[in-house]
Amino acid sequence: MITRTGARNLITDVAGLRVGNAGDTRLRSGVTVLTADAPFTAGVHVMGGAPGTRETDLLAPDRAVQDVDALVLSGGSAFGLDAASGVAEGLRDMGRGFAVGDVRVPIVPAAILFDLLNGGEKDWSDNPYKALGRAALADVSEDFALGSEGAGTGATTATFKGGLGSASTRLPDGSTVGALVAVNALGSATVGDGPHFWAAPFEIDGEFGGLGPAPRHPDPLTAPTKLAQHGNTTIGIVATDAALTQAQCTRLATAAHDGLARALLPSHTLMDGDLVFAAATGARPAPDLAAQVLLGHAAACTMARAIARAIHAARPAPGDLLPTWSERFG
Repeated sequence: MITRTGARNLITDVAGLRVGNAGDTRLRSGVTVLTADAPFTAGVHVMGGAPGTRETDLLAPDRAVQDVDALVLSGGSAFGLDAASGVAEGLRDMGRGFAVGDVRVPIVPAAILFDLLNGGEKDWSDNPYKALGRAALADVSEDFALGSEGAGTGATTATFKGGLGSASTRLPDGSTVGALVAVNALGSATVGDGPHFWAAPFEIDGEFGGLGPAPRHPDPLTAPTKLAQHGNTTIGIVATDAALTQAQCTRLATAAHDGLARALLPSHTLMDGDLVFAAATGARPAPDLAAQVLLGHAAACTMARAIARAIHAARPAPGDLLPTWSERFG
């Protein structure tokens, strides 16, 4: 079996999904929205010690609402949670949302990363994230840019500028798994001082440089971090076209965290809010037990690739606190 990507190598290779980005270069922050043609099943799993979330409690398998209208990834720490309000307003204008009598209530879980100390202008009088959320929703498309976009606009890692990444995998049964991630990690996506990515063993067709694994590995306990900067968290989404229950989506999100551990060193720390949502459109039949295992494995591998693609695609901007990978090695 040869592992292949979808046509775009983006999460939108899962048919029906669309992604929109909005960013503010002066703010050095932004918002990313994932939505679909119809409500979709979602789950979530948090493994970081400092998460920031909205409406994630309703994604538990025993809750009344089983489907969501959109998922939001945002910069801005707690202020960024207001991005979901802008997305909800825009969806309501479209007639989307959970029907309660004559009222439509869009269900929009969200997660944030901390980018308040990255050099951008943060002295606003009115929270800008609600407008950014609405702008990101207006931008949704099957095609979208990676790197310094959306929620990854102001992201950083321990060694390089972070960013927004995405990737997809086609499975032998014809189903698709996709990942979308904003990488703002305490740790690093690259090995030591070199250009090689921790995710290299999972790379497909040179999608983040084709350099292969690092020839040497330093002591992993001496891996660089940005602990003194107090600005971390990697947040992402994995998606599939298979029909999954909310409990199965939660398990898919849990498995996808292995991708963070493979691509970032360290990950899931006390000072990261690492979180993964999972989404299932249900366009394909429900998987059997063996197919569920493969879905989880593919989610982890695809997430690792998406993380490396985020760093590889980041672009330099005036005033950056860290170089981009491409400035050093591109």
